[in-house]
Amino acid sequence: MQMKQYRSHNINELSASLDGQTVRLCGWVERIRDHGSLKFIDLRDRSGLCQVVVDPQAFEVHKIRNESVVKVDGLISLRPKGMENKELSSGEIEINASNLEVLSLADPLPYERDQKQSSAGESIRLKHRYLDLRSPKLQNILFTRHKAMQATRQFFSKKDFWEVETPYLYKSTPEGARDYLVPSRVHPGSFFALPQSPQTLKQLLMVGGVERYCRIVKCFRDEDLRADRQPEFTQVDLEMSFMSQEEILELMENYISFLWKEILGVELKTPFIRLSYDQAMADYGSDKPDLRFDLKLKNLSSCFKESQFKVFRNLLDSGGEIIALPINVNKIKEEHNIEVPKWSRKQIDQFTELVKTHGLQGLAWVYIEEDGSWKSPIAKFLSDEEKKLCIKNCQAKPGDYLFFAAENKEKAQNALGALRQHIAKQLKLIDDQKVSDKWPFAWVTDFPLFEQSDDGQLMAKHHPFTRCHPDDQAKLLKATSKKELLGLRAIAHDLVVNGYEVGGGSMRIYDSQEQQALFKALSISDEEAQKNFGFFLKALRYGVPPHGGIAFGFDRLVMCLCGTSSIRDVIAFPKTANAHCLMSESPSQADPEQLAELRLQLIRS
Repeated sequence: MQMKQYRSHNINELSASLDGQTVRLCGWVERIRDHGSLKFIDLRDRSGLCQVVVDPQAFEVHKIRNESVVKVDGLISLRPKGMENKELSSGEIEINASNLEVLSLADPLPYERDQKQSSAGESIRLKHRYLDLRSPKLQNILFTRHKAMQATRQFFSKKDFWEVETPYLYKSTPEGARDYLVPSRVHPGSFFALPQSPQTLKQLLMVGGVERYCRIVKCFRDEDLRADRQPEFTQVDLEMSFMSQEEILELMENYISFLWKEILGVELKTPFIRLSYDQAMADYGSDKPDLRFDLKLKNLSSCFKESQFKVFRNLLDSGGEIIALPINVNKIKEEHNIEVPKWSRKQIDQFTELVKTHGLQGLAWVYIEEDGSWKSPIAKFLSDEEKKLCIKNCQAKPGDYLFFAAENKEKAQNALGALRQHIAKQLKLIDDQKVSDKWPFAWVTDFPLFEQSDDGQLMAKHHPFTRCHPDDQAKLLKATSKKELLGLRAIAHDLVVNGYEVGGGSMRIYDSQEQQALFKALSISDEEAQKNFGFFLKALRYGVPPHGGIAFGFDRLVMCLCGTSSIRDVIAFPKTANAHCLMSESPSQADPEQLAELRLQLIRS
């Protein structure tokens, strides 16, 4: 049989069973090792690495640089006894080159690609992303992402979901973040928007009778800078008609279980943990709690209701709360086999600086000495009875720490939730740099329907198409104050794991009156509602099935599956934290001719 032009085998197909056969391989030169009369090339393709033995008298190997692309013909032979490389699948054999052709000679590399030797930072790697993608780590991530994508399509296709494409050029509909606008040449002065999510579109598919929709879709959000966000990201987008919230959650648990089994071979325990929003915030200070470790917050307001300590008493009298984060050192040692160090004042000051970034003025703390006495700047202001109540509520023992936040409930919970996560990482209770052996998935439900922005504006907690909790629907229609509205709950659900929100969704409004009531609560006038959502409101008048859905952050799912803490690791060509592509140097300036054609003029600031 005639040899193929470029390769007869992939490297992972080579084995001792092919001893004596001639093969043709193509790939990249990983490195060249000089042994005098012979040179050894470590040849790499997507599937693996193998050793090629080259006679330098026959081929000008000295001219070949690392990362050059070569074609090799050669005879497979077994490596001498004791010279096998057990770390390679091809480690029992080597290729004795009879022909070596350089297909593409590489320039000197801009940085050392060997992860162990390289000091190249992320910026230079992103600038030369095509080189970084050759690393085994990123190759494995891209392959894992591919498998996860195929498994997702397989699962939902078998569950009778239709993959329906929705447009990328769409109408700007306010959903929280800024839109990326696309000017229209044929409609001067008008703009499309790249969708933040296909939210109204997938609901319109339910109106259109599709019943079960699934799509792996790109979404775009022009958000302020955040290290764990990208301006474009991928969602597994789902919408279902004639299903209750409970049925949807069960089906999504089956999907996640299938995905983890297919990719990691892990059997997840179902049903997943269920937490209300209030419970998650009260226990963990976060609506995406990390349940791999058991450090819970304690509300100690009742311990200080008669306190003479003015800082605490004044705060309580003004409607605030006293919340503590106990660090039970013996419990941590028993559960994690980790010794909690005795923190210095400097280290505790660093904890204080952390909570200040989350809105606290400061952080009170207590260390309980071996004799039970309190070492603390606030100890002298507290009565013995107050100390006893704190000890009882926190189940504290000698050697333990208590950290106190005195603020309004939301700020105190958020700040101590951040401190909880920080301390867990510092003590190495968790490690996001490897694939976890714990997967405590949890549903967080009963979210507030509304939240308040820093300037006091009422906003939808999820989005303005989320149904109000059935027990609160009558209150929504009758509410006359912001306080009443802030007490309403939504039929919403987030899936969280290991401190990440990996999915979020809700049951949707399918009644036009309820949708109008929600817009009214958000101070969206009838005129504004018609301008932004008129097409959607009209559709709600033509027979809408009860429906709900969810969107999974596919990048975050892959991040968890691959054991990395950076979303940029799992995207082939990511942007930096300030939404800049170092490789292509985009965004870039538009040509004056392009702007003129679009009838746009730049305003220089």
